[in-house]
Amino acid sequence: MSIQQLHTLEDLEQYVAKSGKKLLFKHSTTCPISAKANEEFQAYLKDADTAAAVVLVIEDRPVSNQIAEDFGIKHESPQLFLLEDNEVRWNTSHWKITRDAIKEAVNQ
Repeated sequence: MSIQQLHTLEDLEQYVAKSGKKLLFKHSTTCPISAKANEEFQAYLKDADTAAAVVLVIEDRPVSNQIAEDFGIKHESPQLFLLEDNEVRWNTSHWKITRDAIKEAVNQ
């Protein structure tokens, strides 16, 4: 399944409004921890059919900030959210972003 990249607030709004469970990953292209988290995220998606989107926190800072504001969750990066019905069902960050953790959260 391909990962949608969210560049604008409109992209974010449309993505969040989609039905079903979906993953939203905040990725820093300059951070080694984020690089590792991204590998885990990609590994999970290889075998999954969960919708997924990424926001590059440096390149698309306004979108990244809006996520923190909309969901009332302090910005971290890397950070991963599981969304359903316009709400955050689960979120985690840094080294806790693993393929197994994602799988477990999505299957709950």
